[in-house]
Amino acid sequence: MTAETSQTLDRGLRVLKLLADTDHGLTVTELSHKLGVNRTVVYRLLATLEQHALVRRDLGGRARVGLGVLRLGRQVHPLVREAALPALRSLAEDIGATAHLTLVDGADALAVAVVEPSWTDYHVAYRAGFRHPLDRGAAGRAILAARQQVSQDPGYTLTHGELEAGACGAAAPLIGVTGVEGSVGVVMLADAVPERVGPRVVDAAREVAEALR
Repeated sequence: MTAETSQTLDRGLRVLKLLADTDHGLTVTELSHKLGVNRTVVYRLLATLEQHALVRRDLGGRARVGLGVLRLGRQVHPLVREAALPALRSLAEDIGATAHLTLVDGADALAVAVVEPSWTDYHVAYRAGFRHPLDRGAAGRAILAARQQVSQDPGYTLTHGELEAGACGAAAPLIGVTGVEGSVGVVMLADAVPERVGPRVVDAAREVAEALR
């Protein structure tokens, strides 16, 4: 480290890089060991990064990259949507339901890309920017299920009436995208999700994950 550089900034950037290289986040103790500094320093670094939404901590205390990293570059978020749109469009047209890509934003699930089917007489209106708690709705529940799964195939999640009366949803988590927690899903007006929708959503989530790698 030369006199012209900032040790604190260097450590903060190293924290971000370490978190970006893990799918499951890191604890304060783990970061302390990897950085070679004491826990107090790590707490201060995380608190500062959290203020700028560059880092978030889950209920278990593990630190993860925050969506503020995406906001640093205005073109990054549109690129995420652009990468996901082909798979979302195919999913929406195939199922005849509104398809969406949802990412974690703090304790919320945030819809960042939405595609509505072109051929249906009616469908659920679902807009980019819509947010809801992670523990409500298929999109958020799929993400939480992926956090709890040890295997690399958490499958899909089905819900009914949790966000809108009469609407049901299916979603599958993004797997293998470093630093990004999210899900791909559909929402429809129905009493129950048709049997073929779950596996189709899993395929779409896999396509989006591959596009984002």
